[in-house]
Amino acid sequence: MRARVSIVMPTLNAAACLSQSLPALAEGLQAGLIRELVISDGGSDDGTVQIAEEAGAVLVRGPGGRGGQLRRGADAAAGDWFLFLHADTVLPEGWSRMVQHRMQHGTPGYFLLGFDAPGVAPKLVAAWANLRARLFHLPYGDQGLLVSRDDYEAAGGYPDIPLMEDVAIARALGSRLRAMPGHVVTSAERYRRDGWLRRGAANLWRLVRYLGGADPERLARRY
Repeated sequence: MRARVSIVMPTLNAAACLSQSLPALAEGLQAGLIRELVISDGGSDDGTVQIAEEAGAVLVRGPGGRGGQLRRGADAAAGDWFLFLHADTVLPEGWSRMVQHRMQHGTPGYFLLGFDAPGVAPKLVAAWANLRARLFHLPYGDQGLLVSRDDYEAAGGYPDIPLMEDVAIARALGSRLRAMPGHVVTSAERYRRDGWLRRGAANLWRLVRYLGGADPERLARRY
């Protein structure tokens, strides 16, 4: 099978995260699925760039801001499918088979969400995120996004905005988005820092405001 998938990952001081997320990509390499890893860095001053170079990644540098970073990463990628991943998101065992299955159907997909934290609160937040994604076709970026180049370009790509870039492209892709069965594991650091209820409510309020027409630049200043 010809390697068709470009992994595109935005980073900003993500050295510690990459030590967890990059090893999971080995499965895709062994399956002959991954064409390249594109690291789109937003100005890291830790060991992120060195790790990217050691991993043999295509390194793209530019201003911070996840929307712009994702867009530049996609522009530099050569695959005919993209798998957009956050640096603190770890793919599940068997992810390459799930991706191949979705590619055979020709439709964009995302993974179910899980957190690297025990307890009821993480399970409830993840359950809401997965329900939101299924009902409203609005997965967030920490769930990963698998999309063909053709669909990505037809959707207009990631907008160069500082926040809600994942919601923007999900809305453009619409009801064709399908959940893949595996659960990614993403960092719960910000929830632990801010509190699960407080951060979950703030995220929901930002989503409502964005869908109501609020300026992403203004939302980002309060993020």
